[in-house]
Amino acid sequence: MDMGNQHPSISRLQEIQKEVKSIEQQVVGFSGLPDDKNYKKLERFLTKQLFEIDSVDTEGKGDIQQARKRAAQETERLLKELEQNANHPHRIEIQNIFKEAQSLVREKIVPFHTGGNCVTDEFEEGIQDIILRLTHVKTGGKISLRKARYHTLTKICAVQEIIEDCMKKQPSLPLSEDVHPSVAKINSVMCEVNKARGTLIALLMGVNNNETCRHLSCVLSGLIADLDALDVCGRTEIRNYRREVVEDINKLLKYLDLEEEADTTKAFDLGQNHSILKIEKVLKRMREIKNELLQAQNPSELYLSSKTELQGLIGQLDEVSLEKNPCIREARRRAVIKVQTLITYIDLKEALEKRKFFACEEHPSHTAVWNVLENLSEIQEEVLSFDGNRADKNYIRLEELLTKQLLALDAVDPQGEEKCKAARKQAVKLAQNILSYLDLKSDEWEY
Repeated sequence: MDMGNQHPSISRLQEIQKEVKSIEQQVVGFSGLPDDKNYKKLERFLTKQLFEIDSVDTEGKGDIQQARKRAAQETERLLKELEQNANHPHRIEIQNIFKEAQSLVREKIVPFHTGGNCVTDEFEEGIQDIILRLTHVKTGGKISLRKARYHTLTKICAVQEIIEDCMKKQPSLPLSEDVHPSVAKINSVMCEVNKARGTLIALLMGVNNNETCRHLSCVLSGLIADLDALDVCGRTEIRNYRREVVEDINKLLKYLDLEEEADTTKAFDLGQNHSILKIEKVLKRMREIKNELLQAQNPSELYLSSKTELQGLIGQLDEVSLEKNPCIREARRRAVIKVQTLITYIDLKEALEKRKFFACEEHPSHTAVWNVLENLSEIQEEVLSFDGNRADKNYIRLEELLTKQLLALDAVDPQGEEKCKAARKQAVKLAQNILSYLDLKSDEWEY
C-alpha cells in the first residue's frame, strides 16, 4: 500500500506498535517483583496500549483487522513476559534468600551500628552461606534472572565488604582534641560517618524506610565539604587524619552507585566477563587433555606432559581476577577442582602401573586397599566422561559403585599396620573426592 494513501487506522496501529517496541528491552530485562514501582509502570503502559489497539476502528476491513490482531498479540506477549519475569520461581527463590539476609542484618548489624555488641562469627558464616546459595540459583541464561541475582549478590557482598573494612581498618587516630581545634570537628565528622555506615547497610538491605540513597549521598558529600573547609595549619598528622576520614566517606559514596553501575556496564552478563572467559579457556584446554588421555592407546606416554600442563593451568586459574564477584570466585573454585581431579586421575594411574613393575610382598589388608584403588581408577575414568544430571541412570549407577568402594574400605582391617591405615585413609578421601566431583559435574551450575 502506498504510504501516502495509507489508511489512518493502519498508521495508528503502527504508531502504537512503535511505542510498545520502545519498552521491549525494559520488559525483557525486568528483574524486580510484582510490587515494584517499575513493574506497575510497565504494566500500566502496556495495558493502556491494549486499550488503544482495541479502540482502533477496522471498518470491517480484513487487512486492518489482521494488523490490529498482530499488534494486540505482541503487546499481550510483553505483558505475559513481564508477569513471568516477576513471578519466575527462581526470582522468588532469590527474593527468599535475600529476605534471610535482611533478617540477619536486622538482627546482627543494625544493633551493632547503634551501639550494640560486635559483629559475630555467626553473622559472617551466615552471610557467606547466603552468598554461596545465591551463586547456585539457576538463571537459564535469562537476562531478568541474571540481573536479579547479580543485584542481590552485589548488595549483600557490599554489606559484607563494608563490615569487614570497618572491623579490620580503623583510622590510625582520632587525635586528642587538645592538639588543634580542627581535630574536634574531624572527630565529630568521624562519628557521623560511623552512623552513615549503619544507615547505608540498612538502605542496601532494604531494612530502613526512613532514609533514601539521595539524601544519604547529600549528607556524605556535605561531610566532605566540611572537612575540606577545615584549616589544619600545615599539621601533617591532622591532614593525614582528615584524609583517612575523607577516604572512608568516598568508599561509602561508591556503594550508593552500585545498581546504576550494574545496569550501565551489563556486569550481570558474566558470559562476556574477562575473568570468566579466561576460566573457560583453561577449561577448554583441560577437556582437550582429558580426551587425549581417555582416547590414547598408550596413555602412560602422555602422563608426564599432561600433568605438567595441567599444573600450569592451575597456575593460570590462580591469576584470575575475582573482581569481588562471588560467581567468578565459584567458577574459579569449580575449575580448579576439575583440573585437580584430572591430575589425581593421572597420579593414581601412575601409582598402579608402578606397583605392577615393582611387585613385592605386602600385608593382606594393604593388598585389599590396592584392589579398591584399582576399582576407583576405573570408576573415576567413567566419572570423567560422565555428562548428565542426577536423574540419569548412569549417575545413580556411578554413585552406587563409589558407595560400594567406600564400604569395601570400611571393611578393611589394618590390624595395627600404620602404613595400611594411612593408605586406607587416602583411599577413602579419594573415593569421597570422586563422589563430590560427580556431584559437581551433575548439579547444572551456571554463571
